[in-house]
Amino acid sequence: QVQLVESGGGLVQPGESLRLSCAASGSIFNIPGMGWYRQAPGKQRELVALITSVGHTDYSDSVKGRFTISRDNTNAAVYLQMNSLKTEDTATYYCYFLIGGRGYWGQGTQVTVSS
Repeated sequence: QVQLVESGGGLVQPGESLRLSCAASGSIFNIPGMGWYRQAPGKQRELVALITSVGHTDYSDSVKGRFTISRDNTNAAVYLQMNSLKTEDTATYYCYFLIGGRGYWGQGTQVTVSS
């Protein structure tokens, strides 16, 4: 059973930065896809960023130039560096791993951007 553990959320002011982390339990290799999604109250879950096993990345237009996704294949971990945060980035952030054709989700970590 794969479990994903997230950390790094919190309360920050507009313009500040946060770094989210997500690691899979156990020794897991060959994770074709990793990503981050977010869900704000009353809204659908949306894609934030994706990264492939060879490092190709994709971002939603709303975070391009501000967020950076990276991964550590040795430790089965994915990170999201969030800079220049805006109030509209407030949401619960979920990591996502694609392993063996099946998707796995983290438990979610709250990010609140408020002055």
